[in-house]
Amino acid sequence: MRAWDAQAGVVVLPSGAAVRGRRIGDAVTPADFALLLAPGPVPAWPYRRIRWPDFRIPVDRADALDALREALRRAHDGERVEVACRGGTGRTGTALAALAILDGLPPERAVRWVRTTYRPRAVETPWQKRWLRRLR
Repeated sequence: MRAWDAQAGVVVLPSGAAVRGRRIGDAVTPADFALLLAPGPVPAWPYRRIRWPDFRIPVDRADALDALREALRRAHDGERVEVACRGGTGRTGTALAALAILDGLPPERAVRWVRTTYRPRAVETPWQKRWLRRLR
């Protein structure tokens, strides 16, 4: 089995913590915690779901920030953390960029960072970009 940080979809945050982004329906190796951003199958490992409509931003900002901070704390503690939505691009990319911002990356660099390290089309809409700029 490959090391966690060598798997497809894994990005390394500014602090060095690794987080995997993926489509919610993908068959993957187990994680220790999943942050689910869409309806769909649940993993066999612990998870938390955020209400986050496709092409939008989270319905409950406070709940989303709490869940993102929990995921970041777990990643810092060495847990294998993943973020997943239906397509694995827009919401997942936005959440990965948010984790990078919460981890110390300046908000104005977050979209370019996630598009370079994860997927070129991550963070799909203007309102997702605006949400990231106002995250802190």
